[in-house]
Amino acid sequence: MITVHHLENSRSHRVLWLLEELSVPYQIKRYQREGTLLAPESLKKVHPLGKSPVITDGNRVVAESGAILEYLAEKYDAEYRLKPADEDAQIQARYWLHYAEGSLMPLLVMKLVLGQLGKKPVPWLLRPAGRVLSAGIQKAWLNKQLALHGGVIEQHLSQHPYFAGHRFTIADIQMSFPLLAMRARTGLRDMPASLRWLEGMEQRAAWQRALEQGGPINFSG
Repeated sequence: MITVHHLENSRSHRVLWLLEELSVPYQIKRYQREGTLLAPESLKKVHPLGKSPVITDGNRVVAESGAILEYLAEKYDAEYRLKPADEDAQIQARYWLHYAEGSLMPLLVMKLVLGQLGKKPVPWLLRPAGRVLSAGIQKAWLNKQLALHGGVIEQHLSQHPYFAGHRFTIADIQMSFPLLAMRARTGLRDMPASLRWLEGMEQRAAWQRALEQGGPINFSG
C-alpha cells in the first residue's frame, strides 16, 4: 500500500487529493513541524532531504510534488481520468507541473521569509531593520514579479477552464497550492478567473476528503 509521509499544513495535500480523485488506497504517516516551522529530523529516515511530500510505494521512495503526481498518474490512472490524453494538453500539463514549484513557489516562499524578518526568532534589536529591508525588497522587486506571474496565470485561466485545457488534470492539482498561497496573501485581487478556478477546486469531493484526511492548510504567519 502507498504511504503518504504527510507533514501538517504542507504541499502533501496535493498528493492526498490525487489519491482521493483516483480512489487509490493509501495510509498516512503524520509528521509535526518543529518550532522553526521546518519538518522534523525523522523525515530524513524516509528521504535524505527530510522534506514533504514524499511517498513510499512498496520499496520505492518518490519525492517532489510534481514527480509524485506524475508517478501516481502513470501507475494508477490507466483510464486517463486525470492524465492529459492529447499532445497539446500533455505539453501544457508538463509546463504547469514544473512551473508551480520551479518558478512560482520560490517567489511565494521568499515573500513568506521576508515577512518574518521583523518577527521572532529574529533578535528584537534587528527586527526594525528586518522590516525595513523586507519592505524595500518587496516594493522594489518581489511584488512586481508576483504581479507579472499573476497576470500570466489570470490570462490563461480567462481563456481555459483548466490549466491543461478543457478538462481537469494533475496540472490543476499541482497549481492548487501556489494559488492558495496567493489568495492568502492578496485575496487574488484583480484575478477573478483564478479565484473562480480555485473555488471550483475546493468544491470537488476529493479535495474535501483530502482535507478531512490531512487537515487544513493554513497560510497565516
